[in-house]
Amino acid sequence: MNNRLKVLRAERDWSQSDLADRLAVSRQSVNAIETGKYDPSLPLAFRIAELFDLSIEAIFHSPSKESAK
Repeated sequence: MNNRLKVLRAERDWSQSDLADRLAVSRQSVNAIETGKYDPSLPLAFRIAELFDLSIEAIFHSPSKESAK
């Protein structure tokens, strides 16, 4: 799953550790989500969306929908 997490984090000048602390997850989890190696659980995706005040769909993008464009 592709996402805008790294961009959103950088816009706020947060490190991966800063974001991890805000989400109560490890820095490694943030890195894995940003690089697409791990898809967050639905509850975590909601926490991420709420933290950035965006919808889940504004942050995470389905690769199958992107390839259909």
